[in-house]
Amino acid sequence: MSNIRHSVFVIDDDAAVRDSLLHLLRAEGVRARGFASGADFFANLPEDRSACVITDIRMPGMDGAEVVRRLSEMTDRVWPVIVFTGHADVPMAVHLMKAGVIDFIEKPFDPTRMIETVKGALDQLDHISARQEQRLEVDRRLATLTPREHQVFDALILGRSNKEIALLLSISPRTVEIFRSKVMDKMQAASLSALVRMGLSASPPTDA
Repeated sequence: MSNIRHSVFVIDDDAAVRDSLLHLLRAEGVRARGFASGADFFANLPEDRSACVITDIRMPGMDGAEVVRRLSEMTDRVWPVIVFTGHADVPMAVHLMKAGVIDFIEKPFDPTRMIETVKGALDQLDHISARQEQRLEVDRRLATLTPREHQVFDALILGRSNKEIALLLSISPRTVEIFRSKVMDKMQAASLSALVRMGLSASPPTDA
């Protein structure tokens, strides 16, 4: 498996199953770490902003459903979850999929399917990470704009013409052209369409 940018965390109270899965993942070049229970996992919560979590459902104390619920509340992290269990339960599977679980795998798990599922999760994380990096870069460029340049930027990505922007901001069309040129330069946009795409990918403004 070529994608090893992200870690995989395995939560299972069955040491044999946990160790087997960790060995399988590590043999594929994946950084994998095991936890004996949901409580153990949250007591030693990894700092990774993005990672894949594989959790058993039926465990003493905190079960897999509770692990999924808690992870869904952690909005500062992107951790797709794969659930596996020796007890097939279709209603539970449907409930967990609705809660955001990306796959539900029965024990004994098929190694090929498990690796394919993990690879899919890690590929998804790569795409998310790329979008986040793009957003951060756009935000950095936006921070270099003056208040007036930001007004012109906002108007441009709304599809307003130079004449409309001039009327809106009570400035001349020639002045709009000057500000537009500065905005394009600071945002490193080769075209208006590229500038619009940046506007769509930028972080939404927060209330003061």
